[in-house]
Amino acid sequence: MSHDPDAPVLDFAGTTPYEDYVRADVLTHLQDPLSDDPGEMAFLVTTQVMELWFTVIVHEWQTAATRLRQDDIEGALAALKRSTYELISLNASWEPLAHLTPAQFNAYRSALGEGSGFQSAMYRRLEFLLGDKSASMLVPHRGSPRVHAELEKALHEPSLYDEALRFLARQGEDVPEEVLRRDVARKYEPDPGVEAVWVRVYEGDPGSAAHRLGEALTEVAELVWRWRNDHLVATRRAMGSKVGTGGSAGVAWLEKRAAKQVFPELWTARSHV
Repeated sequence: MSHDPDAPVLDFAGTTPYEDYVRADVLTHLQDPLSDDPGEMAFLVTTQVMELWFTVIVHEWQTAATRLRQDDIEGALAALKRSTYELISLNASWEPLAHLTPAQFNAYRSALGEGSGFQSAMYRRLEFLLGDKSASMLVPHRGSPRVHAELEKALHEPSLYDEALRFLARQGEDVPEEVLRRDVARKYEPDPGVEAVWVRVYEGDPGSAAHRLGEALTEVAELVWRWRNDHLVATRRAMGSKVGTGGSAGVAWLEKRAAKQVFPELWTARSHV
């Protein structure tokens, strides 16, 4: 039988090159539903997909922080732009869960036990990069030494916003010295001096590195805000005001999270331009 030169190669000595690279067989066998409800599979896969998006977004923001530290603004902006596409995809991941009724969620909610999204180590690393630091959030991970060590390292590293402000200072902007010297293991708090810096940036050349960086960070902040609000709405729809999994206050806790501004002075500065 003659071989069609346009046909793909089908015969491999071992696993396919695709499997070797993507490891699809591993990914597609990581699902172990704990209830008999058919809807649990969608919940489990969606949650795992979100973890993968957290992973790549953390990678992008770490890349952006490194490029800013090197004064490579174009490299930083490219990483931030990629992360916005990934954040859009992350936010779209809510769709399979966004329309759950309380009865549908209750059908497999007990399978979660004390499990909750706030226990996600990769999401915690994402929040740390946004400047929302808290040493207490390492406590749930004491039983996993590698994960705990990674989080502790991230806790003591400058956030993406810290690196952005340091970059602005090196560009000649008057970033307050106490902000530049702050303890980066603590949660970032808004500073009027930083707000004044962003006011000057936005009153200046829209093509400047500082202005472009401000807009890139604002885009990230908006998409994170949308993520938090989508989470809030999906939870409110599925469980109302009941206590959340993991013992949190559920919707009330998510409402507080959604109300918090990411990169706060980038938003307040707009009132003064």
